[in-house]
Amino acid sequence: MKENQNQVHEHGKHVLQFTLNGKHFDWHHQYITGAELRKLGNIPDEDDIFLKMKEPWKDELIADETRIDLARPEIEHFFSKEKDVEVVIIVNGTPKKWDKRQISFKDVIILAYGKYVDSPTLVYTVAYEDGPKQNPEGSMLKGDVVVVKNKMIFHASATDKS
Repeated sequence: MKENQNQVHEHGKHVLQFTLNGKHFDWHHQYITGAELRKLGNIPDEDDIFLKMKEPWKDELIADETRIDLARPEIEHFFSKEKDVEVVIIVNGTPKKWDKRQISFKDVIILAYGKYVDSPTLVYTVAYEDGPKQNPEGSMLKGDVVVVKNKMIFHASATDKS
């Protein structure tokens, strides 16, 4: 079953349709750019935009300057997702690969000690430095999450009060 997107508006101009993150849009031009999609969908710069492709093809990454022809026979489906990241953070002097934008207090402890033990007699502390502008330096408490950047430094300690 083919989806047909060509509709003629009351003033005779073709209206082209597409979806972005599941929301339907009408567009009055043959082409749309990645930047226009980003603005329409209120998509942050940290996210990538993709054009959904049918198997066996891979979804197509859409850069801000990419122009997409919406006058093809089927409705185009676009979606956004966080860009893949891989940074190296330093935990207690040891470089560790990290593939998320943020890290939790518990994640830092697991990277430092191999596991997190939830015990009333075990107290963990985490301090960090060389972080991004959102959180350049500070300390973390259980439940806290901070944004990471490459070569950010974490100092974790565990004290057993037993």
